[in-house]
Amino acid sequence: MSSAQPEVLTGQLPNVVLRGGPAWLPDEERTRYATDVEGHLKVLFGNAYEHFLPTAESVEREGVRLRVFEWSRRTYVAE
Repeated sequence: MSSAQPEVLTGQLPNVVLRGGPAWLPDEERTRYATDVEGHLKVLFGNAYEHFLPTAESVEREGVRLRVFEWSRRTYVAE
């Protein structure tokens, strides 16, 4: 796994959907844009990073095809 993390941007058309992970993560936070849909995705939520891995699956939502990323683990922000 590369140490470089794909950038997660707001204001872009969504291209990924996040599956699994914390139940408290709202649905509107699970659909987002990522610059790299082939690599590991690390997203900051609160005081932790949620890590997601790409799957071979895609789904269509509101006419847009989204790559499915599956939750793999959580790491905490170092103080």
